[in-house]
Amino acid sequence: MSYKCEVRVQVPKTTLTVRTRTPVSHLPQVLGQAFDEIMAYLGALGEQPAGPPFVVYHNMDMQNLDIEIGFPVSKRLPGKDRVQAGNLPEGRVATCLHTGPYSEIGQAYEALSKWVDENGYQATGTAIEIYLNDPEVTAPDKLQTQIVYPLRAA
Repeated sequence: MSYKCEVRVQVPKTTLTVRTRTPVSHLPQVLGQAFDEIMAYLGALGEQPAGPPFVVYHNMDMQNLDIEIGFPVSKRLPGKDRVQAGNLPEGRVATCLHTGPYSEIGQAYEALSKWVDENGYQATGTAIEIYLNDPEVTAPDKLQTQIVYPLRAA
């Protein structure tokens, strides 16, 4: 699969997230629980997400992933229990779109990492996945995931 990689300026986004650690083998269950928890909290506040769900990967240790699972929201909201207010910061990012099953997403990471290196950029080491459609109603080969690497300031 070929990927169109590019640099964009990410605007800051206010978020509600759950930060946790998990092995990659438990990722689907952990993500589902956190998304449900955040949606329930938003519902209790009478609010809705202001965009698609995302996961920030603070490391790539597949046995002990440090992840932040969340949704953008339209305004700063108070946190409660595991759900905390946060933000996705402003700045330059390298990005590409993966279309297909989550199990094949590694190809997009490889393509984006190679493109970043070949074009003289430096990633911060954090990766963000933005899930543009719902796996419960979308065929695996039609799933769309935006891969985002925040870039170091020049």
